[in-house]
Amino acid sequence: MKKKITLLLTTIMLGIGSTVALPNVKAEENNQQLDSKINRANEEILQVKGELDKLTIQINKVNQAITDNDNLFKQTEENIKSSQLEIHELDKEISSIKDKIAKRHEVLKKRALSMQQTGGKISYLDVLFGSSSLSDFIDRATAVVSIVEADQSLVEQHETDIQEVEKKQVSVEEKLSELEEMKIELEGIKLLILEQKMQNDQLKTELEKKKQEKTSEKLELQQQKEAGLAAFTQTGNNIGTPIITAQSTNSQSLVSTSVPKLTGSINDVILAGYKYIGNSVYVFGGGRSSYDIANGRFDCSGFVHWAFSQAGINVGASTDSLKNSGTRVTVSQMQPGDLVFFNTYKTDGHVGIYIGGGKFIGSQSSTGVAVADMTSGYWKQTFNGRVNRIISK
Repeated sequence: MKKKITLLLTTIMLGIGSTVALPNVKAEENNQQLDSKINRANEEILQVKGELDKLTIQINKVNQAITDNDNLFKQTEENIKSSQLEIHELDKEISSIKDKIAKRHEVLKKRALSMQQTGGKISYLDVLFGSSSLSDFIDRATAVVSIVEADQSLVEQHETDIQEVEKKQVSVEEKLSELEEMKIELEGIKLLILEQKMQNDQLKTELEKKKQEKTSEKLELQQQKEAGLAAFTQTGNNIGTPIITAQSTNSQSLVSTSVPKLTGSINDVILAGYKYIGNSVYVFGGGRSSYDIANGRFDCSGFVHWAFSQAGINVGASTDSLKNSGTRVTVSQMQPGDLVFFNTYKTDGHVGIYIGGGKFIGSQSSTGVAVADMTSGYWKQTFNGRVNRIISK
């Protein structure tokens, strides 16, 4: 009987013990799973924080670029007004010269008519021989010389004024041509400012959205952790939550591209700009100062000029000079390192460096330095077939 009672008590105790131990094990497993989720959340938050930091820097660059481009926009408008005033003054000057020419032409026409009426000669001898005395002869001779010299001077001045008018007209035509170019560039600047404002708004929206999402996610995880710890404490088996420090991870680049495998100067030119992908901005006239280069501020031709300089090669810093550089080749002959041109806001308004595979690297107006695909979309439509080779293999 004693043995039966002992066995019964032992069974009861083991049953109670297993019943108590089962919730403890389950609570510990839940706590470990929660810790794992918190760890992953911390890593994601660190990663997003890195992306947000990059976005903040980029937004600041874009804002500064908008300010600079807007200032250039205003300066271009002032230049246009100044050129228009200069052209107006030139037109007035030309009109005045033309009036003088017209009046002088009438005088010369009368001289010619007089010569025609006298058989092609002016009777200066008759004038001299008609003198009544020596003093009268001298006076008449002096008068004749003055008339001859005046006529000769009149003809010379007439020819000089005609040449001056032609010169002024050429100057006006050049000014008008420059003015048209300035207007075209002005329209291009307007488009760039609008694109950059849109980019800025998009970046701000993305920044605020990520902030809100990650803040809410972190708060929810903290609440789950607190609830889990409270529940675990209520069981009387709070064994503690291990402290896990999330390791910092590199934030994902805004632009993911593969680096071409090349050698020599071509490789130096193409790879030079990769460090600016995702952290640069398009600035009209940028890339021509140490400040711009240090802060990733380029326009298309400024970037090309800088990239080639990294290989010790000096090329122009404008699309007009670049399109006349090197040797022109056909599209079928295109190789990495060649310059490719696009008709954007004007003919050859954009230039980049071909890297192979139908792609080119350049400072694009909406992204800054980036690799773009010229086999489809906008860049396919605007590629004009101009390819210039600067470096021969």
